[in-house]
Parts: sequence; structure tokens; C-alpha cells
Amino acid sequence: MNTSANHASHKATQATLPRARATKRSAPAGTAPKAAKKPKAPSKRSARRGTKTAKILALLRRPAGASLPELRKATGWQSHSVRGFLSGAVKKKMGLHIDSVARDDGERAYRLASK
Repeated sequence: MNTSANHASHKATQATLPRARATKRSAPAGTAPKAAKKPKAPSKRSARRGTKTAKILALLRRPAGASLPELRKATGWQSHSVRGFLSGAVKKKMGLHIDSVARDDGERAYRLASK
């Protein structure tokens, strides 16, 4: 048999063989499930000067806080990005508490909560 005929017969044999099904892998016996993550302690470090994080924190430290348009203007971000940063980086990662209050003009203001 030449090489091409041998290759063709090998393919025909493979096509008729049933394929094995993939099975779910289970965790090995004796391994415990992962423990829940502990909340991070408040960060002792402050943001580097001149960064967008530092700008946002400076605005949030003002007694009146900062509105969403003010935070957007300072960073150049869209609204959903600012809100995501406040909840993800400031609240969760840095461990800071943020108050959200409605101003008299209808705008919502965010500020760092006093302890």
C-alpha cells in the first residue's frame, strides 16, 4: 500500500470508532471547599499625587462632597465608570465608606463618611 492509501484507510477506521465522552472531573477526596474571602482592612496608603484616584478622593473629602458631574469632569470618565470606581476601588479595595446624599438641587452628592 502506498502512503495515501494507508492514510485513507486509517481515516476510515477512525470514523467508525465511537468517541469517548468527556466526563466531569470531581475534586479529589480530602480537599475542602475554598473558604470565603475576608474583607480587606482599610488601606493605610493614600493615592499617588496627580492620579485620578487622588483627584476623586480630594473631591470626596470636601464637606459638601462631589456630584457625579463633578467627578466625571475631574476624571474624564463616563457615569457608570465613576460609580463602578466608587464601589469597587474606593469601597471594596480601599475599605472607605461613602455617603450618598441628595442635594437640594436634585443632584446626588458622594462624600467620604466620617468615622
